[in-house]
Amino acid sequence: MPSNPPTNDGLRVLYFGTYERTYPRNAQVISCLRRAGVEVEERHVSVWEATEHKWSAGPLTALRLGRAQARLLRRPEGDFDAVIVGYPGHLDLAAAKRAARGKPIVFNPLVSLEDTLVDDRGRFRRGSLPARVLAAIDRRALRTADLVVADTEANADDLARRAHLPHKKVAVCLVGAEERVFRPGWECGEPFSALFVGKLIPLHGLQTVLEAARLAPEIRFHVIGSGQQESALAGRAANVEWTPWVEYERLPEALHGAGCALGIFGISAKARRVIPNKVFQALACGAPVVTADTPAARELLADGVSALLVPPGDADALAAAVRRLAEDAALAERIAARGHAVYREHASEEVLGARWRALLEAL
Repeated sequence: MPSNPPTNDGLRVLYFGTYERTYPRNAQVISCLRRAGVEVEERHVSVWEATEHKWSAGPLTALRLGRAQARLLRRPEGDFDAVIVGYPGHLDLAAAKRAARGKPIVFNPLVSLEDTLVDDRGRFRRGSLPARVLAAIDRRALRTADLVVADTEANADDLARRAHLPHKKVAVCLVGAEERVFRPGWECGEPFSALFVGKLIPLHGLQTVLEAARLAPEIRFHVIGSGQQESALAGRAANVEWTPWVEYERLPEALHGAGCALGIFGISAKARRVIPNKVFQALACGAPVVTADTPAARELLADGVSALLVPPGDADALAAAVRRLAEDAALAERIAARGHAVYREHASEEVLGARWRALLEAL
């Protein structure tokens, strides 16, 4: 299992559970901690990496999850200052408590299961038995942790409300980007293109992007990703290119050559509370960003300064914003430069590593 060389002060954490190791939030948190001089050991058993649609997982995955947690608890004990449970780890908290042996537990949930599967993706009806079970899993996991770390202030407020947690038990650390992969290098290529990267789920607002492309037929749109709503691409306009999958390590190449990077445009409550991985990744690469004007986005970005912010679900506004950048190279360069500066000031690995370390030391 990967670990750091010992540090002078000996601050050590165990990153624990069935978390998805390659998911950017987990990889980036571990990278930040190590950069801040924290010794990180991973105690991980794979479950979700083998599940293409993890939120549709059934009894077989539940069985694999139970076996994985049993294996986690059979691993040799170590000496740690805290245990961090990674995403998705809502079902790992009981095992983490046993592994922690009285040491503090930090939960990095990223999402609420109820919010994701009921309100955002509509897999279950609100108030149904599955919805109530998911809400109970959320509450138990959040309450078991000594500290819950959310990705935005808006999300922190929501998680605290769901579990009736005092605000002192919930902290905020932005998502950021894994800087070994996402580095500056943006140079607007020709022809100008608006790049949309991500899982095609309601949160991302794919329909809004496709409608904006129809309204701006002179501009090339490039969609990279697959998922729940990919059937909408069957009737896409001629100026929309679709690539179902690109290797994670090659995403910076796409961002460096795009005219602008598109964030999320969904109209759900969840969409108003998050700043997605892809926005941080674009900012880290120095690309100008266009995304929805939401309370979460406003925690980091300013419209017309570090990004162009448009009303959620508004295809006309999105088309107009993309046109502005396509027609005004100086504006695109200013937005790109200031967006990257905001990233360096608030969301770089150096900044977030210090933030995570401070949270651990406070425990």
